Amino acid sequence: MRSRVLCSAVLTLAGAVAPAFAWDPGGLAGGRLRLGGDASFALAAEDNGFFNYTDYEDSVLRVARAGATAELRAGPRLSLLGEVRTDNFSSLRAYALYARLRPWAEREVDVQVGRIPPVFGAFARRRYGADNPLVGLPLAYQYLTSLRADALPASADELAANRGRGWLVRYTSGDPRAAPGLPLAAGLRWDTGAQVRVGSAPLQLSAAVTQGTLSNPRLQDDNDGKQLSARLAWRPAAGLVLGASAARGEYLARTLLASLPAEQAGRVYRQQAWGADAEYSRDYWLVRSEVVWSAWDVPALGTPLLPSPVRAAAVSAEGRYKLAPGLWVAARLDHLGFSRIPATAGPITWDAPVSRVELGGGYAAHRNVLVKAAWQRNRRDGGFVRRQDFAVAQVLLWF
Repeated sequence: MRSRVLCSAVLTLAGAVAPAFAWDPGGLAGGRLRLGGDASFALAAEDNGFFNYTDYEDSVLRVARAGATAELRAGPRLSLLGEVRTDNFSSLRAYALYARLRPWAEREVDVQVGRIPPVFGAFARRRYGADNPLVGLPLAYQYLTSLRADALPASADELAANRGRGWLVRYTSGDPRAAPGLPLAAGLRWDTGAQVRVGSAPLQLSAAVTQGTLSNPRLQDDNDGKQLSARLAWRPAAGLVLGASAARGEYLARTLLASLPAEQAGRVYRQQAWGADAEYSRDYWLVRSEVVWSAWDVPALGTPLLPSPVRAAAVSAEGRYKLAPGLWVAARLDHLGFSRIPATAGPITWDAPVSRVELGGGYAAHRNVLVKAAWQRNRRDGGFVRRQDFAVAQVLLWF
């Protein structure tokens, strides 16, 4: 009953606001300035297990998000781009702010500097709403693990005690306050630095130097380290894209390093990640899959000692099928697993493995309005809440 009432309310809202989003702002300032905006509203039951929480401490399934974008063509080869967003209208953040330069008009090369689009992987570079056939996000780009950049467990036992509690975790070394953990890759934040992209088809190479890491993008540097990341995309045939990614950067904050014993503080602690992705579209089908492996170096402070690095791997597969113009159904399967550590009670994964299934569909109620509905199932081998299902509806609007 709740699901039917929710879907009815969302459809009513979409029909009411659709005419207001029919304005096309392109062509301002003689075509040099383009403005855009979007808004999304997702409704679901309370996420008691924090399965869908992000590093902004909001649930993907229970969020009102609004954003505005601008692109200014400052010259034939230089553009300035920016985007601001707010989640649940709590604060306004600069999601993107960068300059794009094309040094040669006849070559497929561009340079981007500032708060730039991510290089690693495929999902994080898609538009959050329109390019996502469902409502939830893949586990690799959203789920919070029990690792932090500003605090550390004193032993393997303390890390094991926090399995499945990444939304709010507290450790004895470093910042003593409870705070969210790190995802494998932050799907809703962009890093700050410089990026070079070469080529278009069939091969395209992108590489970047940034302040933070995949799991902890930064506006300002917090450890004097930098991340190197790259992705190679290959389009061997129409509708087929294959990608491979890699990233390596220092992730522990200098405030935490300063609190470690001298022999530990003098070492370098990095996050290293590798990724592979594939996409194939034909007729009414679109199929995507992605794998992300990540490893974090961790200091060994007390017994039982933590092995270094600790590792995690996430795999995601999704498909979309168009039933009619503007109408589709979709499904996504996700799993996130972790390496084992030698706790006193016996070997155990350092965080609780998670599996997710999401089924749903969407309808383009207007050329500027999308409505989605989905059912999501979550299962976790640890934490206070180990299983929870959701019925969720979402409406997206943009101009």
